[in-house]
Amino acid sequence: MYRFLLTPRWWGINLFVVLAIPFCVFMGTWQLGRFEDRVETHEQAESRPDPGTRPAKPLDELLPVSTETSGRPAVATGTYADQFLVPGRTLDDRTGFYVLDLLRTDSGKALPVVRGWLAGSPDEAEVPPAPTGKVTVTGDLQASENTGTSGVDLSGGLPEGQLGMISAASLVNLVPYDVYDAWVTLPGTGAADEDGMLPVPAAAAQGSGLDLKAFQNLGYTGEWFVFGGFVLFMWFRLMRREAEAARDIQLGLAADAD
Repeated sequence: MYRFLLTPRWWGINLFVVLAIPFCVFMGTWQLGRFEDRVETHEQAESRPDPGTRPAKPLDELLPVSTETSGRPAVATGTYADQFLVPGRTLDDRTGFYVLDLLRTDSGKALPVVRGWLAGSPDEAEVPPAPTGKVTVTGDLQASENTGTSGVDLSGGLPEGQLGMISAASLVNLVPYDVYDAWVTLPGTGAADEDGMLPVPAAAAQGSGLDLKAFQNLGYTGEWFVFGGFVLFMWFRLMRREAEAARDIQLGLAADAD
């Protein structure tokens, strides 16, 4: 009754099932491992001391930015050069913009420094100038932004002097010098300073929390195991259907149409 399993058609079906089920199990296990890695990273980040409470270190000692160094106080010395405004930034449920200045360091490279946040539109607000002369800044280190974290729609472009993302990639065509692939935000007491700017709190390091992406990995884990079970179920269903047809032919209840 089950000799049909040895036909060329069923050899193809059986080969597909033999390959598909281990593949689904492998992908499900891999996605589960990704979720466990994110959980472990989150637990490590929670158990570490607040980055802002650690002693400040020279900028070059904290680069490249990682989950370990993100948020750590970094020290850099230089002279402020170009200034950019970063619109579409929310602070305390209010929309405003960052005031970003490039600090030309002794190495020649520039460090993007977010001096603060102002409410309203960059076209209407009066932006305080950056300090002149050589200065030493201590700010919380941040990784360069990407299109998924900037929160600004760049499809229509921005006016001159405004910036959508704080990253070396977005600044490389705007200034004639190299820029660090990182930025710092100047700390404060949480209240507006003399220029009316509010300090921008350091954001959590990317990939260090249980965000939506982490739970997507968990969802994909279930999906891959479901796919594997579905393949096995369909194989069993087809096999039973073919076996019943073969039995009906043997009993004369159906004609053999090959």
